[in-house]
Amino acid sequence: MYSVIVVPPACARPDGRIEIASGESLAFGRQETPGGLTITHEGVPRIAGEISAQRDFWLLTNRSTGQTYVVENPEGAGEHIKVAPGRVDAPVAFEFSRVVLPAAGDLLTFDVWAPRQNFAGAEARELPGSTTAPAFTLDRTRRYFAVLAALCEPRLRGEPHAPTPAVDQLVQRLRPAWPTVSRSSVYWNIDYLALKLRVRPGPEAAEPGRRANGRKDSLVSLALRFDLVREDDLIVLNPPAYEGCG
Repeated sequence: MYSVIVVPPACARPDGRIEIASGESLAFGRQETPGGLTITHEGVPRIAGEISAQRDFWLLTNRSTGQTYVVENPEGAGEHIKVAPGRVDAPVAFEFSRVVLPAAGDLLTFDVWAPRQNFAGAEARELPGSTTAPAFTLDRTRRYFAVLAALCEPRLRGEPHAPTPAVDQLVQRLRPAWPTVSRSSVYWNIDYLALKLRVRPGPEAAEPGRRANGRKDSLVSLALRFDLVREDDLIVLNPPAYEGCG
């Protein structure tokens, strides 16, 4: 799997994403460069910066002479880092990131995914030497896992041949625990899950209108086959408990 995936502004196609292997770099800016990310806005420097992939995190270089860049964690309730003008190789460890570039009164954004997040298990704590690479790395605190749980819920509830939920049904099911959920955010997370779990829909889903359904079906099949989601995990779909004073 590629170490870092950059999602350009307004990118709606899987083949429009830019994949970077560990050790590789991607330049971005107004000037078109071979293999780079071109952002056509007069407020963006010709060479605005660089992204460098480093296994499960990435580095951001700010080539601007006077403008700070912000990297947001879309799932972090305001968590962000600031990268000052001229800063070289600032480390970013968010699994999901949104790079915000101030540009002549506008705020331009593009997303960066770092899907190779790894988590130490019992083996790493108990045995010396190298560890076994996990087959699947899923963080159950992330929204993508809630989307996966909602996809699998009908079959986990005892309906083995239930159809995969439609996106509108997923939005409705996720809303109690995720009030701001939308169709676009559900599609975004399905795309991310497909990439993270290396799922590809079959040739029968090659048409654009059927591709999302093919991804959903493939995700559910994989998740249930390998117990990536169990019935106990459906708790992530519950609204958070109220912790106010009695």
